Amino acid sequence: MPVQRKEERPIRSSEDVVGVRQAVRQQAVELGFNLIDQTKIVTAASELARNTMTYGGGGLVRLESLEEGARRGLRLVFEDKGPGIANLELALKDGYTTGNGLGLGLSGARRLSNEFAIDSRLGEGTRVTIVRWR
Repeated sequence: MPVQRKEERPIRSSEDVVGVRQAVRQQAVELGFNLIDQTKIVTAASELARNTMTYGGGGLVRLESLEEGARRGLRLVFEDKGPGIANLELALKDGYTTGNGLGLGLSGARRLSNEFAIDSRLGEGTRVTIVRWR
């Protein structure tokens, strides 16, 4: 599937998380996402960016505008070099948290996305990929 536009942004601070949300919203608007789909992808991006910063010690996100025939989509790839996730099955359950949050970050992002993939290796880091189609 051809990538039409690609952008990479660091995630090291709360300001970077805000910047990720803004960049995701801008690309979603440019791709013609309706308001509901914009909100879903921005919310998922916000949760994953915050997780990247808080639990992964910072990292980056790649934003990729996709075109597949008449379909348009936005793929977000969040990567960190943090400690990794020991139990992915548990981490993807609603309400599970190792911090002070509500435990809805990963599971919420999965529900808000059309496609969701996660790869985490202890001591190496985590990569979460989501796609939202319009």
